[in-house]
This record gives sequence, C-alpha cells and structure tokens, in this order.
Amino acid sequence: MTNTNDFLGKEVTVKIDRPLGSTHPKHGFMYMLNYGFIPNTISGDGEELDAYLVGEFEPVEEEKGKVIAIIHRTNDDDDKLIVSKNGKEYSDDAIRAMTEFQERFFESIIIRKK
Repeated sequence: MTNTNDFLGKEVTVKIDRPLGSTHPKHGFMYMLNYGFIPNTISGDGEELDAYLVGEFEPVEEEKGKVIAIIHRTNDDDDKLIVSKNGKEYSDDAIRAMTEFQERFFESIIIRKK
C-alpha cells in the first residue's frame, strides 16, 4: 500500500476520471473540482490513490501539480491528496469548502507537511 504522507510536497501527475462538472455515477452529486487518481499507486481501499486538483477551473484529463495537503478520512480508509496545479497554498478552510461536495459524507482531518 502507498504511504500518502510520502507525497506531501512532491509534484505528481493526476489522471482525471471525474472532471469538473461531471456527476458521480452512483450518488449523483456534481464534482466541483477535477477529481482523479495517481497512476501506479494503491490506497487503503485497494484502488489507486485519489486526488482533488485545485487551481484548475476547466475540465481536464490530466494535470501536474504539487501535493499541498492530504484529507485523511477518520471513518474510511481512503485518503485524498490535494494537488495544487500551480503549487499555490490553500488554507484548511478553503480546502474544506472546495471539497465539501463529496467530503461532507465523511469525517476527516487535513494533514500538511511539517
């Protein structure tokens, strides 16, 4: 299994499988951010490590960015990377607001590089 903390501060490529404006195939909510995964990784749920892409305001298929934080779900084993397209920092409150469309269903803490 991939250690999500190893990604903090690193540049990654996110493969977007749920672009901005698309809807969740099962639950029907709209994605307010580009959402995807980091290829060749394994997260706690056995799938690739998921990532929210911030700082991109159009739907994209793939994008590079810097991992600025991790949403660690305390009631689920599926952490989410927060990848900033331009390496711009966002506050915890901003991250919570941007990801609320999906993260409202879970309890979590935000982890940052120390």
